[in-house]
Amino acid sequence: MDRDDVDWRGYWAAAPTAFSATGELDEPAITATLQLYRDQGVHGVLVNGTTGEWFAQSPAERRRVAEVAVAALAGSGVTVVVGCNSYTAAETIGLAEHARSAGADGALTTPPPYVHPSDEEVLAFYRTVTEAVDLPWMVYNWPRGTAVDLSVAVLDQLADLDRVVAVKDSTGDEIKCLEGCEAVMDRVRFFGRFVHRRGMAFLTGLGGDGNIDGGAVGAPFAAPFYDAVWAGDLDTARACSDRYGLLVAALVNSDYSAKFASPTSQVKAAMHVLGQPGGGYVRPPLLPLTDAGRLADLRAALAGVGLTA
Repeated sequence: MDRDDVDWRGYWAAAPTAFSATGELDEPAITATLQLYRDQGVHGVLVNGTTGEWFAQSPAERRRVAEVAVAALAGSGVTVVVGCNSYTAAETIGLAEHARSAGADGALTTPPPYVHPSDEEVLAFYRTVTEAVDLPWMVYNWPRGTAVDLSVAVLDQLADLDRVVAVKDSTGDEIKCLEGCEAVMDRVRFFGRFVHRRGMAFLTGLGGDGNIDGGAVGAPFAAPFYDAVWAGDLDTARACSDRYGLLVAALVNSDYSAKFASPTSQVKAAMHVLGQPGGGYVRPPLLPLTDAGRLADLRAALAGVGLTA
């Protein structure tokens, strides 16, 4: 497999997992959230990633979320990739096998978190899991969550693995991200930080495929950005990227931490402010954003770029 075996591109939502007030999976809200993303024109969704609180779910719940997502977006043309992060190759393989049987388009995983694997161990991990499950795989570089920032050299080697077709690079080092894209884009799809004017220049001059955005609150700006870039309407793309940039600056720090709460708590609070399904409840160890002052600041930040309920 390589990048030409999939059509993955554009603005994707890293979807939150909706929980009820008492902590159970809220399947109707999960479905409604994914259908909202479809209606907003997103080009793909990732479920059970960091924003999906995979770490707070049981394996059975993670499997159920994958099934609900595939059913919710069946026939829509929206790509569904399932996060299969875990601490062991065996558990990642089991989750990916289920994702394949459920009808997902692909699987994603970071290196195992917490253990600080070496480059050699990272390569061995990805070789093991990708060879075990016949799915297109996305490598996820997430230094904030794993304490390992995959180097350009390691990404280059991972791109040579037969079933790796994409990279999601969420390093805080934007220059390194672009260098990684240049190194691997001949073989795999590359998702980074492109919804700004520098990113647009890179997309139209060198390459790159998309963004995967936690919670996709910026979908009204970022989804049409990619549509405009592909259509050659660069004036519209610039206008969309400028509004998206204002939103990101208001909500997110350069290291992907959030301004008003932990990132997933902030995403769900923003969705609640906007009247969207899927917002409002997180699972421990996360805590909901309830401080009245910070909620008012969040509401003002959203309204400042034109996002209201």
